[in-house]
Amino acid sequence: MTSTTPDPTATALAQTATATAAAAAATNTAPTATPDPAGTTATATTAPTAPTATDPASVAAASSSASVPADSAPATPTSEAERLRRWRLVLGGGGADGTGCELRGRDAAMDGALASLYGREKGSGGKAPGGRRAAGLGASAPGVARWLGDIRTYFPSSVVQVMQRDAIDRLGLSALLLEPEMLEAVEADVHLVGTLLSLNKVMPETTKETARAVVRQVVEQLEKKLAQRTRATLTGALDRSARISRPRHRDIDWDRTIRANLKNYLPEYRTVVPERLIGYGRAAQSVKKDVVLCIDQSGSMAASVVYASVFGAVLASMRALDTRLVVFDTAVVDLTDQLDDPVDVLFGTQLGGGTDINRALAYCQSRITRPTETVVVLISDLYEGGIRDEMLKRVAAMKASGVQFVTLLALSDEGAPAYDRDHAAALAALGAPAFACTPDLFPDVMAAAIEKRPLPIPDMAEQR
Repeated sequence: MTSTTPDPTATALAQTATATAAAAAATNTAPTATPDPAGTTATATTAPTAPTATDPASVAAASSSASVPADSAPATPTSEAERLRRWRLVLGGGGADGTGCELRGRDAAMDGALASLYGREKGSGGKAPGGRRAAGLGASAPGVARWLGDIRTYFPSSVVQVMQRDAIDRLGLSALLLEPEMLEAVEADVHLVGTLLSLNKVMPETTKETARAVVRQVVEQLEKKLAQRTRATLTGALDRSARISRPRHRDIDWDRTIRANLKNYLPEYRTVVPERLIGYGRAAQSVKKDVVLCIDQSGSMAASVVYASVFGAVLASMRALDTRLVVFDTAVVDLTDQLDDPVDVLFGTQLGGGTDINRALAYCQSRITRPTETVVVLISDLYEGGIRDEMLKRVAAMKASGVQFVTLLALSDEGAPAYDRDHAAALAALGAPAFACTPDLFPDVMAAAIEKRPLPIPDMAEQR
């Protein structure tokens, strides 16, 4: 899998600034209006806005919008000492920061926690070899555990999750997650679950119980957030998709009834005689639709695998749907019999490896018995390692047989994914457009597919 990697120095600066601006906000709760270096005044917030890698002035002031409404208190200018304090937290000290500001107490402790991750190497003149910023958490489990406790003390949960992810990615601390005491100290989120799943095969038995508890905590949070709306949205779609010919008045589908009776139009009365009524059915009595979730489990799809497993469990709990969940890399694994517990599904995956979409679609195609009542959802970045032409032929054959085919480049909140644009364009030409989907949008996408309506595709320009 390939993706575009931003400059690590610029990324580190932006991430440090985001965290430090939040840190600065933590000790200043009164609303302030933050002047920028040019002298203009920003809106009243509890802290400056977070910096960007290319604009340090805007970087120093952005991360905290735990905002107080601008009209809730009069804006007061930020003192010069406070501005220097914030810049000092952003820049990280050293001879080049230019602030001359000395931090004490809580500020010094926050600065130490940030420096452990985003700071500079000692004994190298403030710079790592090559001029890049370097960090110094080290590989000591007790030291990292203390650091995790510190950042949870000084920063809000959203910032803690970002810093944990940076520590794992930038400092190679994944191995420390194999220790139970470390897992108990981290802030659990979707990205941490993805990391644990990638370590599943090398995880010692003493750690697996703790890892499953962490994963279950995240899964239960996602189910609580997503399940109710998903069931409500799809139940309505299933009812509307089940047509009956003798409906009660409240169940009449007027649009379809009028279209079916246009031949009975009486011009002299300017009306349509409804000889045939078409109504919405009640779908909960029997299985109405078959759903196949076909999920790419390559390393870049970790967050999508987590969300798709949760949604798979929710769909499987609906009696009107017959749900199948298939994961694949170069091999295909059917995890349908584990859908009653999404944690079992997740630990049944194996993140990483190659990709053979064609083989996975061949398996899914072989399990379709009612094509006109089937929705196939392929969740993949479309970097195909198998036979491209065969993959496209299978998609075309499924659509020709009546299958509703949906391609999601990602199912996550991570923004625009990297994906194979040639394959996405080829699928779009077959009438199966590929697009990234957030968890909040997924129920609407499924409802449209069930009702055979146009899919609610986000603006692709916004996904780039």
